[in-house]
Amino acid sequence: MRSRTMNMSQGRPLKLLTLFAIPLLIGNLFQQAYNLADSIIVGRFIGAGALAAVGATGSISFLFFSVCNGISSGGGIVTAQYFGAGDDDRVRRAIVNSAYIMFTTSLAMGGIAFALTPTALRLLGTPGDILPDAITYMRMMCLSVPLIAVYNYAASMLRALGDSRTPLYFLIVACLLNVAMDLLFVRRLGLGVFGAALATMLAQLLAGVGCLIFALRSNPYFMIDRSRLAVDWAIIRHAVRLGLPLALQWSMIAISTTALQTVVNRFGTAAVAAFTATNRIDQLTQQPFGSLGMALSTYAGQNYGARRLDRVREGLRDAMLAMAVFSGAMLVVIQLLGPDIVRAFVSDGEVVALGGRALRLTSLFYVFLGTIYMTRGTLNGVGDTLFSFINGIIEMLCRILLPMGLMLIPSVGVWAIWWTAGLTWAISALACLLRYLSWSRKNAKRA
Repeated sequence: MRSRTMNMSQGRPLKLLTLFAIPLLIGNLFQQAYNLADSIIVGRFIGAGALAAVGATGSISFLFFSVCNGISSGGGIVTAQYFGAGDDDRVRRAIVNSAYIMFTTSLAMGGIAFALTPTALRLLGTPGDILPDAITYMRMMCLSVPLIAVYNYAASMLRALGDSRTPLYFLIVACLLNVAMDLLFVRRLGLGVFGAALATMLAQLLAGVGCLIFALRSNPYFMIDRSRLAVDWAIIRHAVRLGLPLALQWSMIAISTTALQTVVNRFGTAAVAAFTATNRIDQLTQQPFGSLGMALSTYAGQNYGARRLDRVREGLRDAMLAMAVFSGAMLVVIQLLGPDIVRAFVSDGEVVALGGRALRLTSLFYVFLGTIYMTRGTLNGVGDTLFSFINGIIEMLCRILLPMGLMLIPSVGVWAIWWTAGLTWAISALACLLRYLSWSRKNAKRA
């Protein structure tokens, strides 16, 4: 039954984490390619204004997607813990009830977001020259929330069982289709930002449906009889109890990035475009952190279910060392090639100069960003998801208060945007480390 899964409670931690994280990393890089394809094709073939319109929707989109993903993450943690404990019946029940949670949440969030899009973008102070395109792109993303939920659900359940490869295969195909459709809809048919959003929407739908059908036909844990289709309120409560703090955490982060977007908008279209480009690049370079953090969450969940807390600590130690090496390498690359990387997104000289310098600033803080992913992934896996909410509040306060203070310094100006990002990572990383050390001391006797 477990031939298509990975038991992470046995074997060398670093080897297990690496084997699990590599497909996640490749998948995350391809997933980022959805946004990158939109940004590069829109920026190159439509212009900096269209790129700014796409970027102006990012923080709001993140808010609504994060609620869905946070809630569904609780189901993934529960499934991983049952799997680690060897309780196959509850694994199947968790898979079924996680589906109920995910699809109900995604339909609600997509509908609310669609209705609130124009009001939200105006409240953010989105520049008038890009507002129509921003509304169009944002509403297309809202319609895609339930479609993207299909893939996120299937991928989350498979990863909880230790299978990080199957979601990757479908994501690669979808990404290639997304790029092809982007070029067709935007460059050949002239559909503008609507075409870019439509390409992403269709590609995500294909990835989700394909991944789910494959899981239903090939993974024994997805082959569920009618007796297990009933709603299990105990599992739902457990999943929601773990997932709700994660949803609130990502909501707090999304609200804070939305607040930061209002600061960015004050500096005009060039600043919005530069911020969009640097955000895309930062998201790309942090994918190894996110992949390793996701691997740690599954690893910690399975070992926590198996009562192997000593292995939880060993896994985090090995992951932190790998993260530190990667952070240093990325720092060197960006210091040398910052403006050239931004030039891949847009040719406007002012945007390239601003974005290149901004990248060099934020790359100094990558080690703190990596620390957040490592510690938070471990804490989520062992069920300490409440801290994720606390950490979200910390990040929200930093992104709201730091720009207010930094902009009072005359020489800072537009650079308050990127100083805020770096300092937020540093403060949040310190809080994560303190929380993990507290958890480790409390659970030392259970190892």
